[in-house]
Amino acid sequence: MANPRIEQLKKLVQMDPNDDVALFGLGKFLMEEGSFAEAAQYLEQCVKVKPDYSAAYLALAESLLKIDKKDRATEVCQQGHAVSLKKGDLQVTKKIEAIQATLR
Repeated sequence: MANPRIEQLKKLVQMDPNDDVALFGLGKFLMEEGSFAEAAQYLEQCVKVKPDYSAAYLALAESLLKIDKKDRATEVCQQGHAVSLKKGDLQVTKKIEAIQATLR
């Protein structure tokens, strides 16, 4: 059975493909369902729409690693780390640094 939250967010994204909150939420719910490839698509769109959304970079990197896209995950971590430092998002910075340590 389809998750009603996911279906609702997909409708919101169809109405406004630049709704960063809906894109991020959709990506996170898809991750919870184990749909990491689909989640990554929405999270990629989210960081394009809002390039300073540090939590979206973290979620995107996590999704990419789940679908074995290590090179792209490494790029996303670098971008997200810079964004999180600039914004002072310490929790995101620490989580991205932990991921980066596993990618070396």
